[in-house]
Amino acid sequence: MGRTGLFAGLALLICGIAPAGAQAQSGYDPRTWSYDETQNVLISPSYSEPDPGYIDNPDRAPVPREVVASSEAEPEGSIVINTSERRLYYLMGNGKALRYAVGVGKDGLSWSGRDRISSKRQWPDWRPPAEMVAREAAKGRELPRYVEGGPNNPLGARALYIGSTLYRIHGTNQPWTVGQANSSGCIRMTNEDVIDLFERVDVGAQVIVRH
Repeated sequence: MGRTGLFAGLALLICGIAPAGAQAQSGYDPRTWSYDETQNVLISPSYSEPDPGYIDNPDRAPVPREVVASSEAEPEGSIVINTSERRLYYLMGNGKALRYAVGVGKDGLSWSGRDRISSKRQWPDWRPPAEMVAREAAKGRELPRYVEGGPNNPLGARALYIGSTLYRIHGTNQPWTVGQANSSGCIRMTNEDVIDLFERVDVGAQVIVRH
């Protein structure tokens, strides 16, 4: 199956809107995000409050990245994501890979396929879709037309875009969600890990997503 078949129907993430048919197939509608004007921050439908013990409990600290043995036949520099394992592997060659913990799509929004990194952005910004702007305006709330990249932006410190979709591997301002299956299909990493990966991965690198 070609790239188009593998990724047909993937919804855009929060910076845009998929065609109506694709949106219905994916189950993800970016208009379901809400905006907290007091903090100038976007809240996803899958938002979860931080666990009070997250920082104080070392057992809940982010899973450290580590070099592991790999039998993957893909070229050096490729990214392999195992969604059931909730791990991302950056292939280093010579039978080794750098393993990271990731958050993945929740039930009904996970996906698999093969594509390439099409672009990379540092501290990506966000522009709300017209439908979301209109919906919030009808409620008497004016949505910003632009949210600058930064610690309050849900895309985190870095974003690596996958193919012609706007699915991406990105950081998060909710690090306690990494390791869970609660995203809308994107691959979440801690900001520290996504910065590390960002520096290693070239545009054009292969991305393989498996269940």
